[in-house]
Amino acid sequence: MLDAGFFAAWVEEAARSVLAGKDRLTRLDTAIGDGDHGTNLDRGLTAAVQALADHRPATPGALLVLVGGTLIRRVGGASGPLYGTAFREAGKALGEEPEVSPGALAGALEAAVDGVRSLGSAAEGDKTMVDALAPAVRALAQAVREGRDVREALDAAAAAARGGAEATVPMQARKGRASYLGPRSVGHEDPGAASAALLVEALRTVAARW
Repeated sequence: MLDAGFFAAWVEEAARSVLAGKDRLTRLDTAIGDGDHGTNLDRGLTAAVQALADHRPATPGALLVLVGGTLIRRVGGASGPLYGTAFREAGKALGEEPEVSPGALAGALEAAVDGVRSLGSAAEGDKTMVDALAPAVRALAQAVREGRDVREALDAAAAAARGGAEATVPMQARKGRASYLGPRSVGHEDPGAASAALLVEALRTVAARW
């Protein structure tokens, strides 16, 4: 079972991962976007870590809702509302339980992806963060159904997220600022998909040592 401490550790690991990958994310975004994705997400996750240091909610659901609200307030561009919505929808799906199962985690991440899809009107193949998140959630849910433990399930999810992000390279963007480039968006990994893969990998890292 996963408690609030697990999810706080995920946010902290995600912040470290994004800080380490900030320059790469910025380079990816410079090619097809505003060039500020890495900086913005780093700022938002740093603020989320501080928010949890100031007041850590007692339940996973409340913790993720707090993180989501912080990201919406602190992250610029489109990624703030999208990531903020993802965390908030995941938190709401977990409800008020003090501990959650791997199956509940999979359900919460499905709610997160649904929130992102709804807000951004994005589907797989549009060259967005959904291209990393959706396959990760499918892989996680399938592994849970097969009875695999949370570490194995998140190994599968992280691999699927990485594969989904890499698969955006040959795509032409159909959503967001990158879509304005038309065919010139082909040949570049989507920065949102890349950062989404980092967050799923951070979740796997925390589970491996939990």
